[in-house]
Amino acid sequence: MSKAGSQAVTKAAIRAEAERLFAAFQAAGAVAVEADLLLPAETLLDLYGEDIRARAYVTTDPLRGEMMLRPDFTVPVVQAHMADGADPARYCYMGEVFRKQEHLGNRASEYLQVGFEVFDRDAPEAADAEVFALFAGLVSGLGLRAVTGDIGILMAAVRGLDTTERRRAALLRHIWRPKRFRALLDRFAGRAAVPAGRVALLERLAGGAPNELIAAAGAFIGLRAPEDIAERAQALIEDAEAAPIKAPEAALLYDLLGLQAPAEAALGHLRGITPLLPAIAPAVDRFAARLEALRARGVAVDTLAFEASLGRTSMEYYDGFVFSFHADAADMPAVATGGRYDALTAVLGAGRSIPAVGGIIRPHLVAALRGAV
Repeated sequence: MSKAGSQAVTKAAIRAEAERLFAAFQAAGAVAVEADLLLPAETLLDLYGEDIRARAYVTTDPLRGEMMLRPDFTVPVVQAHMADGADPARYCYMGEVFRKQEHLGNRASEYLQVGFEVFDRDAPEAADAEVFALFAGLVSGLGLRAVTGDIGILMAAVRGLDTTERRRAALLRHIWRPKRFRALLDRFAGRAAVPAGRVALLERLAGGAPNELIAAAGAFIGLRAPEDIAERAQALIEDAEAAPIKAPEAALLYDLLGLQAPAEAALGHLRGITPLLPAIAPAVDRFAARLEALRARGVAVDTLAFEASLGRTSMEYYDGFVFSFHADAADMPAVATGGRYDALTAVLGAGRSIPAVGGIIRPHLVAALRGAV
């Protein structure tokens, strides 16, 4: 266990750290809000993604149906804002969140979370810089490593691929599952063989129409209707007939997935490949505007780490700028994380949307690190 993780940190010390952070967010203009501990599960689990779905504490209420203990504040805060929020708005919150852990170790299943969210349509890149700079100041002196990224650039690259809409949709759906995404990209680009089971199925489909094969299979068992199975079979046939993603496009996407560099150098690299992958141009322009806004707030963007794949194993609602602050201890989760989630406001806004960015700090980790330095 890390030195910081081994420190005996009292609940009083953690609470004091949380209140310090909470007061700083209020001083930055945020309105304090709360969220219920027990939340309706159906919609939220879909929004959080597979990781949180697997780690949420879920129960059944006889009157309200499936419920879960709060795993995060962002989604309920967005729900409340989209129902009746000011424009622009800044919110902060402090409270427990709950996540099951797969292994015994240094990660708690219940811990305090303090967060800050900005809803502002006028200057999104300036809001990104505001949030990052605020968080950087609050965790300064702890020896943390800051890392930034931009999922929006990767999403734009996928949307611009010269391939079928079905393949683009599959890649976008699995952006937050790096191994599955890479396997799909390898197959769509012709770099990996089609799985043997799929080859056998396609050979059977080639010998007869899907509806005929379903009828010949015998009694229907399962939750999927015959027409659903036939539709899926037809999709497999169409995918097998699709041309591979062109080698230059695939090479650029592989390059983007592995891009790690200081932010200013990363921008230069992205500017260089934009003529070959023009779909990323608007996202790269936003990245450039963000760096200018960060520089104006005193952030050294020539040394600030940028990783194009950052955030792909965190919340699935992030769709743009992402950041995290890490200690050297390998067994310690990120001390602070955050990012942009514009699309989430549209999902929860019943036809309305607003650019939004925010993040959280884990006060128990801050308190542990302060005890170690």
